[in-house]
Amino acid sequence: MAILNCAGRMLDLNRVQVMGILNVTPDSFSDGGRLYSANELSLDMALQQAGKMVAAGATIIDVGGESTRPGAEPVSVQEELDRVIPVVEKIVAELDVVISIDTSSAEVITAGAAAGAGLINDVRALQREGALEAAARTDLPICLMHMQGEPKTMQQQPGYDDVVEDISEFLRQRIAACEAAGISSERLILDPGFGFGKTLEHNLTLLNRLEDMHRYGLPLLVGTSRKSMIGNVLNREPEQRLAGSLATVALAVYKGAHILRVHDVAETVDVVRMTEAVKQEKVSEQ
Repeated sequence: MAILNCAGRMLDLNRVQVMGILNVTPDSFSDGGRLYSANELSLDMALQQAGKMVAAGATIIDVGGESTRPGAEPVSVQEELDRVIPVVEKIVAELDVVISIDTSSAEVITAGAAAGAGLINDVRALQREGALEAAARTDLPICLMHMQGEPKTMQQQPGYDDVVEDISEFLRQRIAACEAAGISSERLILDPGFGFGKTLEHNLTLLNRLEDMHRYGLPLLVGTSRKSMIGNVLNREPEQRLAGSLATVALAVYKGAHILRVHDVAETVDVVRMTEAVKQEKVSEQ
């Protein structure tokens, strides 16, 4: 599997990597507003939280300035820039870690790369105006995620003929669009988009058939942490979903995920390493 060059920091996907979530938003579904003091984003609090995740084993910090929770309203490009770029600059200056920018906006992609981000993580798979061209110019790795609809409406009536095949076809088209724009497939990571325009049944099917997402030979990112699929199965609020999240992590690792995007880094790292040890032992016996 690939070793990605993330703005000079190497990310070895021969081993599962853990991406810590750093939402610099006031309204994300699980941790919105945690980094705010007196309604102002605190750079010191953001750096402290990032540092804790790195110390716990995160090799990527995913910085997001626009909530993509179900029902979320979009924010202006300027507001997103004001939230994200100072945090990226602060972390780059202080911590040895790959910074991912969770954005769909061309302006934020460009400014984030200039600030030192090493990876682009786009829930809209570079479909916003100018995003594809902006991402191509950065030379950074890119995660393409599947989402049916937009965050504000995506959970109203999601439907698929076959959730795995439909997502796979969407991702095939986005890979082709990237290649046509001069983005080599060697720079691409795929995310099936758990919880983004999908019912509980869709999410469970997708996790159960995650092996099918390897058909393009590209690394897979999985983000199930604290999501409603876990709440719906276990009847738990977001802050009570750790055990369920870790169960999905173990399954995802066993089924070949390369990056896990999570809120609870320390616990996830333990589960990842234990699951890898069992998986590698099984391989060595064959």
